Formats: sequence, structure tokens, C-alpha cells
Amino acid sequence: MRRTPVYIVCSPRPAVGKTLIARALTEFLVLQRGAVIAFDINLREPSLLNYLPGVTETALISDTFGQMALMDRLIVNDGVPKVIDLGFHAFDDFFKLIAEIGFMKEADRRGVDPIVLFIPDRDRASIMAWAMLRETFPNAAIVPVENEHVLWGPLPREFARVRPFKVAALPAFLKSIIGRLTFSFSHYLRTNKDQSSELHQWVRTNYTRFRELELNLILHKLG
Repeated sequence: MRRTPVYIVCSPRPAVGKTLIARALTEFLVLQRGAVIAFDINLREPSLLNYLPGVTETALISDTFGQMALMDRLIVNDGVPKVIDLGFHAFDDFFKLIAEIGFMKEADRRGVDPIVLFIPDRDRASIMAWAMLRETFPNAAIVPVENEHVLWGPLPREFARVRPFKVAALPAFLKSIIGRLTFSFSHYLRTNKDQSSELHQWVRTNYTRFRELELNLILHKLG
């Protein structure tokens, strides 16, 4: 039986590259699956909706109606992967909500696989939030993202027991290119003829790692 992945890209801290990773993941899933639904839960951060308006919806969890509307969409095993770009202002409220309603257990029962991509920095708030997630959702797939733009050197020891998803740093001029609202990772892969370029390799490597992450989670589920 097919299962539907729900990726929750999140951090309790601002300016860690969360929306960048959500963008790349969303574009990868469109390329791989042909369809994806993304949800933008951001208040004052760069927004996924600005970059990918064709597949992204704004979601609100500040009231009961918004919470129910979002959860009803996430709990459906329809074969269409979901991506949540979870702003740091909503981090605590979101995970408190899904713990209270038993979302993780119900999702598994319905054939939905939540995958938390957690992006830390070296602030104590990241370590505390990571510990909270591991304690609250002990059986969930929670993967630390080692973003070299934010973390130089090895991950803090609190994350050492879990294999991280690594994102290499890019020079400032390439960061400015991918930061444009009109830039598309998949379009760049299709149209750029220099496969040895640093940006081409960066995009291709991240797409390959997204695929490996998915395969590893499937194998873990089967095991």
C-alpha cells in the first residue's frame, strides 16, 4: 500500500536556511512525483509562498478553524507529498498541537509518514527544541539538517547520534542568485549545460540526498 510523506521543515531559530531547504525539497518532489502540496506557516520570515506560489498555500494555526483545516489536509493518504515550511514563531505552537491531537500515531495508522527536517544553529534554543522533539515524538522520523551556512565544523554533540542531512555552503554570489524569487532549482538543472559548475553540483547533490533520505525512511519502515 502506498504511503504519503509529510515533510515538516522547521527550526526554533530564524535565519538558518529553512525556507531555502523547503524550496529545494518542494521542487525535488515536483520533479520526482509530478505533484506536491506545500504549506507556508510563516509570520515575518522569507516565505515559501513568494518563491513557489503555484504549489504553496498559506496555513494558519492561530485558531481552531485554521488548525483543523491544515490537519485535515495532512492526514490524507492521497499519494501527494506535502511540505510544511514552519516559521520559528509557530514552532512551539505547531508541535504542541500535533502532540495534543495525537497526529503522529494517527498519521501512521492512515498510511501517512511525517518526516521532521530540523535545522539547528549553535544556540541553546536549538538544543532544547531538539530534545523536546525527541522526547515528545520518540518514534518519529526526526532528521537534523547540517547547514554549513549556519554550522561550521561538526554538529553539536546533542545531534551526533542521528545521521544528519548535510547541505553544503555556497559562495555569497551564488547565494544571491538562488535567493531570487524567479530562480528555480529544477529549471537550472535542466538548462545549465556546465554540469561541473559549483551550483549545478550543489543542486544535484541535494536532490540525490533527498532521494536517499526517502529510500532510507522506506527501508526503516519496512524493517
